[in-house]
Amino acid sequence: MVGLGNPGPRYARTRHNVGFMAAEEFLGRHGIGGTGEESGSLVREARWAGEVILVARPQSFMNLSGGAVGALCRARGAAAEDLLLLYDDADLPFGTIRVRPGGRPAGHRGVESIVAALGTDQVPRVRIGVGRPETGEGGLREYVLEEFTPEEVEALGSVIGVATDAIECALREGVKKAMNRYNQRQSEGP
Repeated sequence: MVGLGNPGPRYARTRHNVGFMAAEEFLGRHGIGGTGEESGSLVREARWAGEVILVARPQSFMNLSGGAVGALCRARGAAAEDLLLLYDDADLPFGTIRVRPGGRPAGHRGVESIVAALGTDQVPRVRIGVGRPETGEGGLREYVLEEFTPEEVEALGSVIGVATDAIECALREGVKKAMNRYNQRQSEGP
């Protein structure tokens, strides 16, 4: 499992880091052992559904995630279909969760980097909606690097909880079942 985000305290509570947040929630529920570093990522094991799962958080910036993910896959002998990516999606309304077996990056530069490093877009994923900025200054790049609004912060715990439930379902029952269950739901937004 790979949660995407940007390293460091400056970005910890930003929209671009919901992949890290979901990975951390999963580790909070199922993590075992301590956190280490491997192939440019913070890694920790979790036990879920009778399996030991490696949870990684690349420590490169989001748009360069492919280097760390590719290196980790090579080191561990993992194929693209063995992964589960967790990341923000500005094309989805805040709080919406979408599970997919793969597909184009749709302009997400972190996913583009991973697809380029792995040579395939068939990477299972859980997309967590962060919405788009209202018209105004800054644009999408600045928006995803901003912290959540107070209203969003109120709902964020629930959103990350539902995303983690979807992750558990995908790992236990498969991506297709998780799609059927979670792609129909929309979390309560602010």
